Amino acid sequence: MYSTFIQPLTPVSLCSPGQMTDLLYTEKDLVTSLKDYIRAEESKLEQVKTWAQKLDVLSATATQDPEGFLGHPVNAFKLMKRLNTEWGELESLVLKDMSDGFISNLTIQRQHFPNDDDQTGAAKALMRLQDTYRLDTQTISTGELPGMDFPQVFDCFELGKIAYSDADYYHTELWMEQALKQLDGGEESTVDMVTILDYLSYSIYQQGELERALDYTKRLLKLDSAHQRANGNLKYFEYQLAKQKKVEAEEGLKEKEEREREKREVSEKKGRPADYLPERRKYEQLCRGEGIKMTPRRQSRMFCRYSDNNRHPLYVLGPVKQEDEWDRPRIIRYHDILSNSEIEKVKELAKPRLRRATVHDPQTGKLTTAHYRVSKSAWLTAYEDPVVDKINQRIEDITGLNVKTAEELQVANYGVGGQYEPHFDFGRKDEPDAFKELGTGNRIATWLIYMSDVPSGGATVFTDVGAAVWPKKGSAVFWYNLFASGEGDYSTRHAACPVLVGNKWVSNKWIHERGQEFRRRCTLDESD
Repeated sequence: MYSTFIQPLTPVSLCSPGQMTDLLYTEKDLVTSLKDYIRAEESKLEQVKTWAQKLDVLSATATQDPEGFLGHPVNAFKLMKRLNTEWGELESLVLKDMSDGFISNLTIQRQHFPNDDDQTGAAKALMRLQDTYRLDTQTISTGELPGMDFPQVFDCFELGKIAYSDADYYHTELWMEQALKQLDGGEESTVDMVTILDYLSYSIYQQGELERALDYTKRLLKLDSAHQRANGNLKYFEYQLAKQKKVEAEEGLKEKEEREREKREVSEKKGRPADYLPERRKYEQLCRGEGIKMTPRRQSRMFCRYSDNNRHPLYVLGPVKQEDEWDRPRIIRYHDILSNSEIEKVKELAKPRLRRATVHDPQTGKLTTAHYRVSKSAWLTAYEDPVVDKINQRIEDITGLNVKTAEELQVANYGVGGQYEPHFDFGRKDEPDAFKELGTGNRIATWLIYMSDVPSGGATVFTDVGAAVWPKKGSAVFWYNLFASGEGDYSTRHAACPVLVGNKWVSNKWIHERGQEFRRRCTLDESD
């Protein structure tokens, strides 16, 4: 996204699905190591148990007639031997730490574990999905999403706590209420109801709902009448509520209407972040498949065709499948652009280098991370592998544009709730230095390859025109960011919707102006 100000990075999930797969196998190895440790401890205890049982029988027999027992020279020798040697060996066995192997393995693997920021990021990603796709906590908690494990009371409580620490009282309320509902339903948990009610009543109070906050506080005090903070809150809430009712009783009709209007406005804004913009509503609607402006008239202008790109030698006998996705801006999808083997090779090359995706900061002209782009990316050069070189050449052959001045192939992997909020790919007039360091002019066009199918979510949406393009493995979409005049096409403003279920891999090529002088000739007519 190009903007005059880059907001500070807030904690987000930094693990892509590709890397999280490795974490799953790490955890599996740790479970195997833990089982080995348990077996070792059980074996040790079995040895101690056998020893104790043997001595129990022996000592019971010996103490019946001690003198007679010790009168036998072998018995006397074995007593000396046991006390001098065998009890020492037993002591060593009991003191032997069987956990060394497990602890050593755990210590080695811990360096690859997620940190607090990753956990917070994953929680915020879940809340982002919740808002974008209008999922209630019950849907998530009952595991109604395909392939998703349902969160227990403690998980709901932790999600609420993370929201609370960010002063996000709306999501605090949602998740604490869900935790309370599951406790009321009989689910056992180490989290007590008093703690949940404490968080819940305060978060509801912060949203201006005094009566509900008071009800939850009273419920808390029934469970713990000595709770100091709740007792203080009870008096304060009752005082504020009485004061509010007194004002309401004294106000006239006009004031009442004004107060009701303010209540409605507060209710409508509930749950919206502080930086909420009208465009976000449109963006989220399109992500849900709502508000797409595909009218019958527009649909009648959409066609599928075989294209040989003006009789290009490679595509005369084997033309590419071309499908119109939108008319203005013209968005074209090319089917079967990458084979499965090519996709796997690109992913193999990218995985070791995946890093937090960056955007151009127009103030510095340099790449920086931003909260509105949540994914991991890697850059692949043509000389690294023949597959990358072939893909670059294929893009040039199909589009007819020179890719020698294009940016390297970027591979991105979108993790839990991964997204890229509405942005332009091209540099605008108030950002003259956006691509100055490249020396190849502005981004004339975008080529985006979908390298995976996404079961739910993950669409590419164009917020200005109400278009949505859904991922299809092996296909690519192409559009011009600039008119033939060189002016930016503002209708190309687009976004990558959060991935709800699945794993989204894409790669893209940003093609620049330099080198296109005779391939896409300039014209002053922006409609051309």
